[in-house]
Amino acid sequence: SGAADPGTPPAECWRRLLAGLEPVCDRAERAGVRVGFEPEPGMFIGDLAGWRALRERFPHPALGLTLDAGHVLCEPGGDPAAAVTAEGRDLVNVQVEDMKRGVHEHLPFGRGDLDLPSFLRALESTGYDGLVGVELSRDSHRAVEALGESLAALRGASGGGPRC
Repeated sequence: SGAADPGTPPAECWRRLLAGLEPVCDRAERAGVRVGFEPEPGMFIGDLAGWRALRERFPHPALGLTLDAGHVLCEPGGDPAAAVTAEGRDLVNVQVEDMKRGVHEHLPFGRGDLDLPSFLRALESTGYDGLVGVELSRDSHRAVEALGESLAALRGASGGGPRC
């Protein structure tokens, strides 16, 4: 959604967002794919409440949710596993990383407040069968090491399941 320009009324932000989403979602629907919209802290649609408001205003069949587990931890009282359960039917993409509650900083697993096993169990219970991407945007300088650590954490949290 991008950040709202200072002084722009919310009604205008909604108008711009919906005007931009409509042709994108129409084209996606014709192509047989879904658009994954990601609520991003600090943006006009910055949390799951904003996502739900968007979904209510724009119930396009091609519009889905990109759920970022860490972003849910940024929300007051945010529970990533509960978010998966609540939003499961709309999930088209999932991103995961650790974060400290209330702080938008992508961290390696084990350095924040994410209950990774509960999050993965919730995903499995919804029947989600898409990709789960690890997003460590500040760790590109140690990508190989971060990959190994992340895979080990995911395997450990999922009981070493076949999909990791």
